[in-house]
Amino acid sequence: MMLTTRFKIHLLHPRYWMTYLGISSLYLLVLLPYPVIFLLGKFLGRVSKYFLKKRVQIAERNLQLCFPEMNSQEIQIYIDKNFESVGMGVFESGMAWFWPNWRIRRWVKVDGIENILSAKQTGRGIIVLGIHFLTLELGARALGMINPGVGVYRANNNGLIDWIQLRGRLRSNKYMIDRKKIISIVHALKRGEILWYAPDHDYGPKSSVFAPFFGVKNTATTSGSQIILRLAKPLVISFIPKRLPDGKGYKLIIQPSLDNFPVNDSVATATMINQIIEKEIIKAPEQYMWLHRRFKTRPKGEPSLYSSLDKVFLNIDKTIYIILILSIFIILFKLVY
Repeated sequence: MMLTTRFKIHLLHPRYWMTYLGISSLYLLVLLPYPVIFLLGKFLGRVSKYFLKKRVQIAERNLQLCFPEMNSQEIQIYIDKNFESVGMGVFESGMAWFWPNWRIRRWVKVDGIENILSAKQTGRGIIVLGIHFLTLELGARALGMINPGVGVYRANNNGLIDWIQLRGRLRSNKYMIDRKKIISIVHALKRGEILWYAPDHDYGPKSSVFAPFFGVKNTATTSGSQIILRLAKPLVISFIPKRLPDGKGYKLIIQPSLDNFPVNDSVATATMINQIIEKEIIKAPEQYMWLHRRFKTRPKGEPSLYSSLDKVFLNIDKTIYIILILSIFIILFKLVY
């Protein structure tokens, strides 16, 4: 089942009006020069840290688990930088959805394009191993501009954001496949498609195995990777859309293709995938999505690694982001006029 961008009349419902305001503000803000966006994004991230206390705690806990050698002061430095990336991630999503191609090319330089080209010459399908950096949307857009492929997609809970996000992703890709449609994914790869696939989140116990990831021995990791690799026999290429310091833009780093995965053992496959992801995260750890409860699913009988957070976790983050974006836009409007 391929996902389409047909607009549905229910998206005009009043419950989406605040989302329209937020998206409109984001659209206007990403029209600004990139150096200004860079400063605003860092500012937004710093401010959001004071509102998103539970996300701060989740990020702190994830860093403690993944890097036990870090002391508390080092972790706090990483959290500050990570939330600057969170703020930039909001703007980078808008840049990915709304910027024209020429502006993407101006600010995103590519390193390793020959790795994609040589992999294509084999005639095999290619999995582009997406990793949940906060630059994810912009990186996917830039990669699709080089070689349009197929995206594996999880619908957003907000119908309007989902529609806008899907339209944005299809600006530089052929079509999208629901991440639960494993057979459709396999068929696309067997046809020799380039397929964007991100296996580094916790998708629950039903379709996961437990494999090491950084400092956590038993990390729930999707078993879908083993099924796809075994059935479709694709090459695997990892990439990282790295944000450069001081507002200098981005470098899209594409790695050489990998093969010979242990496809007859789901745990061994998951372990190898996690090792690849670890190597990429280390290149820009402050830009990774540490706000996600990566270690939420535990083996039977093991206690939660977020036990102190579970009782008070709140789902108000998107509303706060919209309010913050609107506030910044109003301030800018008053300064200009």
